[in-house]
Formats: sequence, structure tokens, C-alpha cells
Amino acid sequence: MTQKWFNLGMQRLILLVTMVCSLSMTLKGQSGEPTAIKSIYFRGGSYFVDFEQYESLNHFLDSIPNLQNYVITIHSHTDNIGGKAYNQMLSEMRGATVIEALIQREEITRGRIEIKDFGLFNPVYDNATWEGRRKNRRVDVILWLTI
Repeated sequence: MTQKWFNLGMQRLILLVTMVCSLSMTLKGQSGEPTAIKSIYFRGGSYFVDFEQYESLNHFLDSIPNLQNYVITIHSHTDNIGGKAYNQMLSEMRGATVIEALIQREEITRGRIEIKDFGLFNPVYDNATWEGRRKNRRVDVILWLTI
């Protein structure tokens, strides 16, 4: 009998947490799948957006109609070369550099940009290979339609 009540309580707790998380994402304009994602890549140890990446970002943004109707999330990443503190700082600097590039556009304000600096955590690609590390040195620009 006690196990049954415990399971029922856990189910209600999980439902409540799911509802709160869903509401939180909706309030931020981030429900469902993102509309578009663009990755900006960096050289090892660098937070400089080179001309090719800058042009690629602008071309991507130019292809999005009504850009003012989106919330932008920035996810910054590094490879695993160097320590945690160094990679966290590098991740933050990469994110800040991409934000500066974004707000140069009239239709994008800093208030519509959210940022998450992952540093060397949460790699998408295998850091055990050169190619994986190269792909992990990036900032993802994620667009979420708000209306």
C-alpha cells in the first residue's frame, strides 16, 4: 500500500515538474523545436570570428524573414584541450564575440539573446579525435520563433 502511494506521488511530482518546465520554455518563447541553427567555428584557443564565419553568420541571418520575431539562444563550446577554467573563460569569450556580431544588426537587440556557455562540457562530437575537437570549437546560434 505504501509503495502504491509513493508511486502515485512520484507520478504527480513528475507531471508537475514537466508542466513547470513546459511553461518556463513557453514564456521564453522556446517551445518545441528551434526554427534554425547556425554554428560558428573557431580555431583552437581563439575567440576571434574570422571573415568567413562572420559572412556565413550574416548570410544565415539574411535568409531568415522577420528576424525580429525570434528569440536567439547562444550555446558556446570548446574542445577538451586545456583546463576547465580556461575552457569556461574561452567559451564565455566566444559567446560574447558572437553576441557582439549579432547586435550589430538593427533587428537584433541584446534583450532577445539568451546565452549558455558550456565550456568543455556537453560536447556533441568526439573530443578523442582531431575532427571532433575541431567541430566542438563552436558557438551555436539557435533561433526560436516567438509568434
